[in-house]
Formats: sequence, structure tokens, C-alpha cells
Amino acid sequence: MQLLAVAEEMLEGELSYRHGEHDVAFARLGAAIALEDDLPYDEPWGWMQPVRHALGALLLEQNRTVEAEAVYREDLGLGGALPRAQIHPDNLWALRGLLDCLQRRGEPAEAALIRQRVDFAAARADLPVSVSCFCAGGKAA
Repeated sequence: MQLLAVAEEMLEGELSYRHGEHDVAFARLGAAIALEDDLPYDEPWGWMQPVRHALGALLLEQNRTVEAEAVYREDLGLGGALPRAQIHPDNLWALRGLLDCLQRRGEPAEAALIRQRVDFAAARADLPVSVSCFCAGGKAA
């Protein structure tokens, strides 16, 4: 039941976004994140598609770079607010999103460090990753 609630909020958020209702979309995705964070600890994760990846990608698509960056940092465990069981350290999708944010903000020093982590994670991936979520409409920065 809890997994279906995450799925419903995420789906409604992405649909609202594509209907141009961005504030509604971001609120629904935020609700999905809260539900996802409240899932019981499980390995592998009960919900395999971190909602933060979608929220970050859609925020970035709307040029809300600072907000997107905070979402990616939290997902990677760099924000400091989430317990270990709810972070995705060195996750290629979140690293890709963080790199895009840093490049857009013109942060070359940190972007170079994150680029190394992206390249390392990408070397282990089955497919190339150019955006943090397939729900994003375009390519990386």
C-alpha cells in the first residue's frame, strides 16, 4: 500500500508537470518524496526509482537550478538531513543532475570533482546517462 502511494504521487506529479501545472507537480513530487522517505528499510529498496531524481530533473528543466542542486545533494547524502538508509551515494543519475546544476551555475572547481565521480559511476553503467531522469525533456547542460 505504501509503495502504491509513492507511485501515485510520483505519477500525478509528472503528469501535472507535463500539463504545465509546475507548482502542483513539484508539490506532488515533494509528497512522493515524503512517502518514499517513510518507507521501511529494505534491501533492495522497496521503491527503486528515487523520486528526487525526477524532482531535480524537472526543477532543472524550469531553470530552478539552486533548488534542483539541493535535491540532488540530499539524494547523494551531501545535504546531511537524511539517514543513511535513504541516501543513494555515488548514484549516477543523481551525480549527473548535480553536475548539470554546477555547470549551469558556473562552478568549475566542484564540477570537475563531480565529473570524476560521474565518469567512475558511468564506467559501471549499462547505458549512458545524459539526464538525471528519463522524465526530463532535454539533454544535460
